[in-house]
Amino acid sequence: MKKYVEAITDMDKDFALWYTDIVKKAELIDYSSVRGCMILKPYGYAIWERIQKILDQKFKETNHENVYMPIFIPESLLQKEKEHVEGFAPEVAWVTHGGNEKLTEKLCVRPTSETLFCEHYANIIQSYRDLPKLYNQWCSVVRWEKTTRPFLRSLEFLWQEGHTAHTTFEEAEQETLKMLDIYADFCEKILAIPVIKGKKTENEKFAGALSTYTIESLMHDGRALQSGTSHNFGDGFAKAFDIQYTDKQNKLQYVYQTSWGISTRLIGAIIMVHGDNNGLVLPPNIAPIQIAIIPITTKKSEVIDAAKMIEAKLKSQNLRTKLDLTDKSAGWKFSEYEMKGVPLRIEIGPRDLENNSATFVRRDTNEKITLPLNNFDAKEILDAIQKNLFDKALAHRNKNTFNAENLEQLEKILSNTPGFIKANWCGNLNCELAVKEKTGATARCISFEPANGKCVCCGKNAQHLVYWAKSY
Repeated sequence: MKKYVEAITDMDKDFALWYTDIVKKAELIDYSSVRGCMILKPYGYAIWERIQKILDQKFKETNHENVYMPIFIPESLLQKEKEHVEGFAPEVAWVTHGGNEKLTEKLCVRPTSETLFCEHYANIIQSYRDLPKLYNQWCSVVRWEKTTRPFLRSLEFLWQEGHTAHTTFEEAEQETLKMLDIYADFCEKILAIPVIKGKKTENEKFAGALSTYTIESLMHDGRALQSGTSHNFGDGFAKAFDIQYTDKQNKLQYVYQTSWGISTRLIGAIIMVHGDNNGLVLPPNIAPIQIAIIPITTKKSEVIDAAKMIEAKLKSQNLRTKLDLTDKSAGWKFSEYEMKGVPLRIEIGPRDLENNSATFVRRDTNEKITLPLNNFDAKEILDAIQKNLFDKALAHRNKNTFNAENLEQLEKILSNTPGFIKANWCGNLNCELAVKEKTGATARCISFEPANGKCVCCGKNAQHLVYWAKSY
């Protein structure tokens, strides 16, 4: 079939350029006049809205409430938690003037909202009866990145950040792991992206956290992407911000806190896990348009009537459906919806109508299926596409997950076949840094599987099994 939409770069020749082609030609973003800032176009924002809608429902089912914090943080408030400030210092954007007046105190444009939530919790938590506090915020944050790429790393991006307060460490740890599981379940069942759950090393954990848990996914090019994190803060922030409550024995105690978040980076993950050389490929569960109906002709009223009948049937089943009656050629429409990754395309023309049938085209396999108009199950096809995309991504990850027993093996694997490398680690920071310096790989997460063997770097008894990889 002739390509009516401009071709994109071959992903195996230049993956970075392929990625840029996708985000532009699938009409996900446009570049703004500010370096590193992107304009989310309607189709790109619609994907984010789907992510937001599904996760927001999950959060509310687990008794979390949405709030909204200010975008500005006074410098004095940020300085209250020294480790947190030092971790974000290179990325912070500052406001120094209001109008023509120089501010008496600089204001930070939020890179994250821990300090604001802590200040608020210190004001509203007095008794054990006020706990737990289960809050979540949907907002944008600003981080002054040196190198940017749409969705993966930009100066401003959209995200959600949950912030909770609890009476005990155990309750906070349970919350931290519960939210990690919600993220993992969402990625696998909705985005069709298999993830590895684990714990960050001390060197890689969130600034100010007691422990950080992560879900890591593998992209088509063998690089890892941190796809969501959940942090247990212990009582460190509570002590810095004096967040205390009176317990049942009328004694003052510090709260234990958590924080957890995902961002528009997940859209980048969808592109890099499922996309191909024809464009974006969207899993049906997240696609803004699950089915596009394309009449082969817009001049024959009976074809249009049949297309509208199909549309009505699909919409009655709550399937997100678009009937394209524009005057573009059918071939152009085929390529356009293929580029945008719409999971299922239904084509119907005069010949199909004569046979009382329509042609169903799967985006994941390009398979064409002819089905009778009065007897088809589009939901069944969408479910098959969803499963196939997950299975394909899982097979890719399994194929590109390796084991290494020493540094030489790890380096050789990474240079020849990038991917996840499972290798034991003694727990010493010097060994972790040595692996990074020698190979360019970082410790993506400490596996929940136990270690069994010697450290990949020093050969001493291992304390942890770690997934190593080069990452975005």
